[in-house]
Amino acid sequence: MPDSAYEALDERTFRASALTRGPWDPGHQHAGPPIALVCRGVERAAHVHGLTHVSRVTANLLRPVPIDVLNLDVATEYTGRNAGHFSARLSAGGKDVARFTVLVQRENDLTLPDGLQGHPLPMAPLPPDASPPAAFPFASRRAGYADLVETRLAQGRFFNGPCAAWFRLRQPLVRGEAPSVYQRVAVAADSGNGISAILDFTKYLFVNSDLTINLLRRPHGEWICIDARTHLGPNGCGLAESRLFDTQGLIGVATQSLTVRTRD
Repeated sequence: MPDSAYEALDERTFRASALTRGPWDPGHQHAGPPIALVCRGVERAAHVHGLTHVSRVTANLLRPVPIDVLNLDVATEYTGRNAGHFSARLSAGGKDVARFTVLVQRENDLTLPDGLQGHPLPMAPLPPDASPPAAFPFASRRAGYADLVETRLAQGRFFNGPCAAWFRLRQPLVRGEAPSVYQRVAVAADSGNGISAILDFTKYLFVNSDLTINLLRRPHGEWICIDARTHLGPNGCGLAESRLFDTQGLIGVATQSLTVRTRD
């Protein structure tokens, strides 16, 4: 079993391990790990400007990401008093596989008044220590994403409609490094359309072409909960939406645009 999702070959080149393998094709990565890898690169670029809260990540997934060597290019588009805008490109074999825009904000201490509507923020359906362990239906003897993350069910069941599940990394994202809380969120958030699937996985494909994560505050701890549901239209398109939690409560939301079709 590999000891990390990626090995850094240099500042912008990474070799993917089998732990990134997704459920759709044995040669392709689950989108969570490469999106987290981009978060890592943007965090480093943003810290130079004193920007520390990754408040939005939008990933446009152009092609399947191969389990191979990836190249990451991060550009600083604009930095100001309150926030910075960054873009990134992830490529493999000389072709772009995903493009990103990321908003990173400057944090400051703020005391909120008592009695605000909707506060304290809502909590996940169950905490991780009260949620039973669960295995993905696509887990197999071949190493993959199901081995990279530990999962526990807070509500519902995998691949059976609305579902809330806790995720925790079993192995580092990059060899020899402790992943940031934002990287932990990105690894988990792309699983919303999977855990809340309402179609038979053996008969249908429901692949997301993008992922947008919006975070209202800095997450805390190793556990991230994805409370997801899937909505499908009659035109081969759909939407998965998730509320995101840590053990202290709501941290944000995520959405995925879905392409739905029958398997060949």
